[in-house]
Amino acid sequence: MSNIEIGVAGIAIALALIALRVPIGIALGLVSIIGIGEMTSMRVAWGMISATPFDFAGTWELTAAPMFLFMGYLCTTTNMTQGLFQAMRLYLARLPGGLAVSSVMASAFFAAASGSSVATSAAMSRIAVPEMLKHNYDKGLATGTVAASGTLGSLIPPSVLLVLYGVYAQVSVGQLFMAGFLPGVLSALLYIAMIMVRTKLNPSLAGDANVRSSWSEKWEAFKNIWPLPLLIALVLGGIFTGIFSPTEAGAVGTTIAAVIALARRTLTVAAVREAVTQTAVSTASIFIILIGSLFFTRFLAMSGVPSAFSELILGVSTETWWIILAVALIYLILGMFIDSIGLLLLTLPLILPLVEGADLNLVWFGIIVVKLLEVGLVTPPIGLNVYVIKGSLGNSVSLSEVFKGVSWFIVMDIVALLLIVLIPALSLYLPQKMF
Repeated sequence: MSNIEIGVAGIAIALALIALRVPIGIALGLVSIIGIGEMTSMRVAWGMISATPFDFAGTWELTAAPMFLFMGYLCTTTNMTQGLFQAMRLYLARLPGGLAVSSVMASAFFAAASGSSVATSAAMSRIAVPEMLKHNYDKGLATGTVAASGTLGSLIPPSVLLVLYGVYAQVSVGQLFMAGFLPGVLSALLYIAMIMVRTKLNPSLAGDANVRSSWSEKWEAFKNIWPLPLLIALVLGGIFTGIFSPTEAGAVGTTIAAVIALARRTLTVAAVREAVTQTAVSTASIFIILIGSLFFTRFLAMSGVPSAFSELILGVSTETWWIILAVALIYLILGMFIDSIGLLLLTLPLILPLVEGADLNLVWFGIIVVKLLEVGLVTPPIGLNVYVIKGSLGNSVSLSEVFKGVSWFIVMDIVALLLIVLIPALSLYLPQKMF
């Protein structure tokens, strides 16, 4: 077999192993070691294993991922995110589809604190969905809103996906954070607009939620949640103004979160222990995938598959629209079956040489990729966020109801994606203004 044939076979075997539920990092690592051994020798393959993980794990920028994860988990375990939905509900429930709109806004704030789509969906499914169902909201609208809004954690900074993309593509993580802000806000606004239009045209979707509240109640709700917007503003403001790097921002954000929790007397030993445990588990799983992906990158580079793939795509057309379309099809199809972090790290070794060969802006392209990964989180048959919602709610809703409800949001995601592609300034304006 030629090296390219070995590379193609390796990709097919890796996908088959992932389909058989072999952990992605292990699948990529096994295929890479055997493939490199076949192309060269097992001595070379084992030599790569002995050096690569330590070199890569020592990358300074990677420390941003566990720091932001810890910040998010600490905000959750110290109850800093508690009351987000209720506060938004008091301010926004009078709007058409007000409880669903409140869910989108609460999810956006939670996403900005946690950086995780799955964590956002899990938290909001236990808080917002029961409240909407209690007020006779359509089950599809209630569950679809939370499942789709959870994906905002992939784009609104600080996003773990953007950190991983930045490290892998050797792009400034700070620029990626700023680039993801406006598209993330745009996605949330499109969700809200769609909810309001649908519930205005069909009021039965929004049940009987007629929530009235006094300004004193609204003020009390604001006093409960004000530390979270302050924390987000300080972290993102510090990155934008250049006061600190994204890696330092994670440490600063964690420190501020701890100080706020200490002042509110919610910083307990149990809360810190839980946050540390969750951070350690999440970081370990991410690093296993990262190291397996790095092996896979070396394997594909030695096989020549990325350059052959680039020649194939660019041989059809060098137009930007064709490259984006080809990449979008890959992510939309594989996104139905593979989780977002695994898919990102599985495909970057193949996709990045194509993008660099076409001389596309890697910051802009990174936002497009993460938006495509967002769609994969709610697309059947896998749709990880959908299963998180279903798992939280049990038999009170069916999978078909959740997938039906989320379909409207997928349409809005496609609209947002088109706007990001057609108007690069949506992603590039803030990075260009950074100090």
